[in-house]
Amino acid sequence: MDSNTVEEFILGFFIASLFGFIVLYRLLGKRPQRASTEAQRGASVQSSEKYASLEDGESDVVVVGAGVAGSALAYSLAKDGRRVQVIERDLTQPDRIVGELLQPGGYLKLVELGMEDCVIGIDSQQVYGYALYKEGKYARLSYPLEEFNSDVSGRSFHHGRFIQRLREKAASLPNVKMEQGTVTSLVEENGTVVGVKYKSKDGQENTAKAPLTIVCDGCFSNLRRNLCVPQVDIMSHFVGMVVVLENSRLPHPNHGHVILANPSPILFYPISSTEVRCLVDIPGQKLPSISNGDMTKYLKTKVVDQLPPELRNPFIKTVEKGDIRTMPNRSMPAAPVPTPGAILLGDAFNMRHPLTGGGMTVALSDVVVLRDLLRPVQDFSNAAALTKHLESFYSLRKPVASTINTLAGALYKVFCPAPDQASREMREACFDYLSLGGIYSQGPIALLSGLNPKPMSLVAHFFAVAIYGVGRLLLPFPSPKRVLLGARLLSSAYGIIFPIVKSEGVRQMFFPITIPSYNRGASVVMKSAMFDMLG
Repeated sequence: MDSNTVEEFILGFFIASLFGFIVLYRLLGKRPQRASTEAQRGASVQSSEKYASLEDGESDVVVVGAGVAGSALAYSLAKDGRRVQVIERDLTQPDRIVGELLQPGGYLKLVELGMEDCVIGIDSQQVYGYALYKEGKYARLSYPLEEFNSDVSGRSFHHGRFIQRLREKAASLPNVKMEQGTVTSLVEENGTVVGVKYKSKDGQENTAKAPLTIVCDGCFSNLRRNLCVPQVDIMSHFVGMVVVLENSRLPHPNHGHVILANPSPILFYPISSTEVRCLVDIPGQKLPSISNGDMTKYLKTKVVDQLPPELRNPFIKTVEKGDIRTMPNRSMPAAPVPTPGAILLGDAFNMRHPLTGGGMTVALSDVVVLRDLLRPVQDFSNAAALTKHLESFYSLRKPVASTINTLAGALYKVFCPAPDQASREMREACFDYLSLGGIYSQGPIALLSGLNPKPMSLVAHFFAVAIYGVGRLLLPFPSPKRVLLGARLLSSAYGIIFPIVKSEGVRQMFFPITIPSYNRGASVVMKSAMFDMLG
């Protein structure tokens, strides 16, 4: 029996067991349980009775921020019958140079939330994988999409267009109130957050109260210090520009392109049918000045010669036009401070280097987990009980979040090597390992895409790259110098990944089943998934 047959047998057994359990649950479930399941199915059941008695203007949830996380959460909670007030600092279309590539795993979360139509009508482009380029050689990595419908892929777009579609989708529900205002502080009573203070668009001081406040005010959050222990690290900066290519085609159409340049990588990916985003990573916290021409000089002398030949002239023309923007690349591990009445979400809560384009996937995955946990809770007014219940959120989010966070941090450090030879060998080994194709590329790209968020698989592939690099050094004949370099390469690999794993939490990443809150929450999420499957 080959491995494929074994895998098919195991999968078939699991599916049969799952459906058997569903049938038994429906046949044998007690009447009170069925009543509670109906409450979880959404607004059609809850809103007619529960919300009829609410006073005008009263909310169940206040959401601070209407970005990816805030808008998606507002829509999903409102669909489940909650009355949601969203306060966003600026409701005009944002204009950013990141948040433009949604991995396939993130797109599937959009589907799960019923918001997949938000990528329609904004000239979004389907992305089927990545092409790595180093010194004249390409390695193409395709997403493992064979088992999905044709509409499942990565999606790239103008960030602002996507955000506006999410906001419109949320605001289309009658129990969502979305308004422009600047939240200045949380409102607390006896240690419990009961709402927020904010200035409306016309400058009027207001207070919005609700039993639950969810803060999703982005990477520049001014509220996170109350709800977590922020450890923000600026790893590098992106220098961004929009490049117009002949025929609007990259060397590998519908693929993101990662140029393994020195000292750090360069990204190209389509954001519309006529435009390509270029992001040049510059390590550290200091940038060449744009105003005095130092940035233009840097891009022309240090960057252009490392690009594929077909991208050099369009790149130079774009640089000479001067439409160059920059943005710091932040990293911040999730370090929540459980607070009655409030919870943190999105970039306000957790950030990673945007090299792998995983931020929106993590945010949407978090929204799905939080929605599922809140579904069976009829009343948010018992803040202490709700806080206890939501402890599960921090462990249930770990498989997806920790995999994407760790991969982003590790890949950036591998692709932006230290000057020592061992670090350079690690980068060479990574490129050559991925170039092997088959399981050597499919496993890592499945992790990056969010389709296979398994921390153990990530660590296994990472050290497989390191061991592959050592093998290259020792063959055909080892020498003391090469043995020493191999040992340093392994030490370098350890030094890259284990600090990231430690910040994510070893137990939470690899042994979540040993955490009581994980097991409590997993049963709730499983029931929610079953109810979605059953209609």
